[in-house]
Amino acid sequence: MAAKTRGVACGAMTLTQEPGAPKDPDGAEVARVEYRLLRNSVVREVQRGRLTREDVCDAHPELLRAARNVGRPKGERCPICESAHTVEVTYVFGSRLPPGGRCPGTAAELERLRRRKEPVLCYDVEVCPECAWHHLTRKYPAGGRRDGRRAGRAL
Repeated sequence: MAAKTRGVACGAMTLTQEPGAPKDPDGAEVARVEYRLLRNSVVREVQRGRLTREDVCDAHPELLRAARNVGRPKGERCPICESAHTVEVTYVFGSRLPPGGRCPGTAAELERLRRRKEPVLCYDVEVCPECAWHHLTRKYPAGGRRDGRRAGRAL
């Protein structure tokens, strides 16, 4: 039986809470913003000829480097070139991290960043290393544990 996902459509994005989704330090599921509807809209526009491949296959060289070296396989073919498989790259932004964020190279490093005392914001990006197509798939907060309480929670 497939896992049930609760979602609320909001324009071109969806807010979801899924089983197995990242949890905050107190164990509560974290609401994530999903951009799948916007992604599908862009893919349809390319298929209809309203956008060209050059319009959407413009990933930054650093994003392509991260995709080739630390990207996690998604098991899906690229919706644009349909010849390569896409990978997912995560960037984490927060205090005491580089201005350009950190792109964790391992699952353990990503988990360590998600459990920081300081709050962070994580961005998952789907990338095709072959044709340079990319799209933000989701963003979600993580970390933020202070003295046994989640940051920002009312006392």
